[in-house]
Amino acid sequence: MSTYFPSGNGLAESRKWFVVDAQGKTVGRLATEVARILSGKNNPAWTPFMDMGDHVVVINARHAIFTGSKNDQKLYRRHTLYPGGLRETSVKEMFEKKPERVIELAVKGMLPKTKLGKAMAKKLKVYADGDHRHTAQKPEAITIDTK
Repeated sequence: MSTYFPSGNGLAESRKWFVVDAQGKTVGRLATEVARILSGKNNPAWTPFMDMGDHVVVINARHAIFTGSKNDQKLYRRHTLYPGGLRETSVKEMFEKKPERVIELAVKGMLPKTKLGKAMAKKLKVYADGDHRHTAQKPEAITIDTK
């Protein structure tokens, strides 16, 4: 008996589209489930070195929540590559300016830091409000339990 081994042919055509509503969901728990779908770990034919995942559209990113004191204490840091160029942004500021970016950063942090991880991250679409422009792909709505 031989073991089933998926080929890379036709992966892009067989990908599904899912819509996840982030309203009232905890950011970290939402991000783990979205990263799992993007990497394809929910697929029975999952292979570690292939991009077996599906596309995910996250809506209502503006209404996602952080628990505990992360709302006040969590900082996003970046550097301008100039001396003294460390810039810090709090979660409150990031939610006001770019709520999509909070979800994107949380999910990307849970994906591999390789070319494969970048390919997985490209299949993530995040929108601050309830409308999205991917209705032509007929995405399935899935609910994610964040207990």
